[in-house]
Amino acid sequence: MRPLLPLLATTTLAVAAPATAETPPTAFQQPVLITFDAPNDTPTASLSTQSRPTLSSSANWTGFYIGGQLGVGVVDSGISSNDEDFIGGVTFGYDHDFGRWVLGGALDYDFADINAGPGTSIEEIFRVKLRGGPKIGNGLLYGAAGWANADTDTAGRDDGWFIGAGYEYLVSSQFSVGGEVLYHEFDNFNSTGIDVEATTIQVRATFRF
Repeated sequence: MRPLLPLLATTTLAVAAPATAETPPTAFQQPVLITFDAPNDTPTASLSTQSRPTLSSSANWTGFYIGGQLGVGVVDSGISSNDEDFIGGVTFGYDHDFGRWVLGGALDYDFADINAGPGTSIEEIFRVKLRGGPKIGNGLLYGAAGWANADTDTAGRDDGWFIGAGYEYLVSSQFSVGGEVLYHEFDNFNSTGIDVEATTIQVRATFRF
């Protein structure tokens, strides 16, 4: 039996040798392919403005308005010292918005009791006004000019002209507030030979529709 052991050992090695020789290489022996190409389904970043709030457009001044005004009037007739007192009234007008500029017209009526000379006081001022100017955000900076008529208690009434400027701000689409300064001149008031000058400084509030 002993001579069979070397023979069995030799036979076992002969069978195992081919199996060992055919063992596949380890993972480190496999070639590795490196690429920098991104896969076709890689998500791409994009910017969208759909979720951003849109900027509000500038205020629109087109339309009619009605409102009130109150302030101080200063009158100089050249025959007495300047006099000043409260003045106030109502306004009605229309504006048209051209984009960056606004042009409009208005009718103003003010009541007052301002001394214009010995025994004479200005009691009413009526205006036909043209105004226009540039828009500044929700505000309007404008110049104004037109025809005016002043009525007194003892010297009658007379026509004149005025010029001035103002600023108005839209608090909402239907309500605005502002201020206005106007210089008036009435030459040879009602043929009396007296020139009357009046300056009004007023705050205004209007409802627009």
